[in-house]
Amino acid sequence: MTTDETTDQATGEAPTTAVTGLWKNRSYRLLLTGATAEDVGAAVGAFAVPLAAYGITGSVVQAGVISFVGQLGSVLMTLPAGVIVDRVDRRRLIMTGSTVAALAWLSVVVAGLVDGLSITAPHLAAALFVSSMVGSLMDPAGTAALHAVVPKEQLGQAMSVAQGRDAAATLLQGPIGGLLYGMSAVLPFVVSAAGRLVSVVATSLVREPLNGDLVAARAEHPLASLKEGLRYVFSLPLLRTMIWVFMLVNIVLNGMMVAINLHLVSIGTTPVLIGLINTAVGVGVLTGSVLAGMLIKRVRVGALTVMALGVSGVAVVAMALFPTFWGFVAALAGMMLFAPALNAGLLSYVTAITPGHMQGRMSATVGLTGLVALPTAPLVGSLLLANLGIGAAMWVFSAVWTLLFLALFLVRPLWRIGLPDTWEADVVEWPTAGAPSAT
Repeated sequence: MTTDETTDQATGEAPTTAVTGLWKNRSYRLLLTGATAEDVGAAVGAFAVPLAAYGITGSVVQAGVISFVGQLGSVLMTLPAGVIVDRVDRRRLIMTGSTVAALAWLSVVVAGLVDGLSITAPHLAAALFVSSMVGSLMDPAGTAALHAVVPKEQLGQAMSVAQGRDAAATLLQGPIGGLLYGMSAVLPFVVSAAGRLVSVVATSLVREPLNGDLVAARAEHPLASLKEGLRYVFSLPLLRTMIWVFMLVNIVLNGMMVAINLHLVSIGTTPVLIGLINTAVGVGVLTGSVLAGMLIKRVRVGALTVMALGVSGVAVVAMALFPTFWGFVAALAGMMLFAPALNAGLLSYVTAITPGHMQGRMSATVGLTGLVALPTAPLVGSLLLANLGIGAAMWVFSAVWTLLFLALFLVRPLWRIGLPDTWEADVVEWPTAGAPSAT
């Protein structure tokens, strides 16, 4: 077995000697394949949910409520997910979760195809609830799995590729989702289920363990483990501050996307054209992901973060000034250009400095910044749209974004993050379960 295929089973970390190229790492390629299929399937299904919900209810507000209820699953599972990921075999967890999500969406397909049955609002919300719960497990499990098979010095590149993967999913979800939904309301959910099943197969082929010492992890009571994970995250000033700032950023961003999509649906825009909105986001992120690896190597993460949020703020103001279809398309493409460098830089840094046995809990807690937005954003976006209209709603989003940019600019720990070759010095020493604490 080559060095790149061997994981330190005591720490759950990838080796740091005799490192081979990232693309020669078989386990990394398998994990990337599974995650890509799952992301594309999930994105296509997610694109179809608000369209299907509006088709069932005929109301933008009720469509937002269905998305709100469905996405609650991710929020309820997020913190427990971190504990589970650090205590359970991550390979089996990914395989089981993907299978459950596939079955949830296949139930929607069956309801839409079988005579005498139909897709109802509660059924759609329930399927999304199950899928979002699974997603809250898959995200920290996937990040922790990368930490187990990818050396620290290659994490920045791996995270940049992950941003490109997400961009590809976003790029494909609009055209594919719109085309499939136009053919049949159930076809996007068929693709969603298929993507999950590909993830099951790819993950099953990974040879080495994706965890560290599971015996030690399981020796600690789950509640004590959860408390320890929160203590770890909130003991780091950078993470403590960034969680709150980016939680609000994600609520604004996702709420804005919900408002834009529902506005276009309500004025009779075709599903294919609505899909171009998500395509614009994908083009911006995909282009940015090509630049992300280079930027992370040459520009400090703090400067990248502030620059990215500033560019995004200008784009939000542009959409408030020109709240038209093509205005949205152009502004969203530019808005997302530096997002991959921001996300990959911050995520690879906190992953690199976090011990292997804390990866799941760290990733799950940080994931709250996005997951809290999932149920909240549909309500924010749909209510602002229903009460103010798209133009005024975009000005509200612009004002809040400006305040968040100013708050981020003042986060002092952010400016102290160096280039990737300095991250090794920032690795946090944290005791395993049963070991004496250094504090």
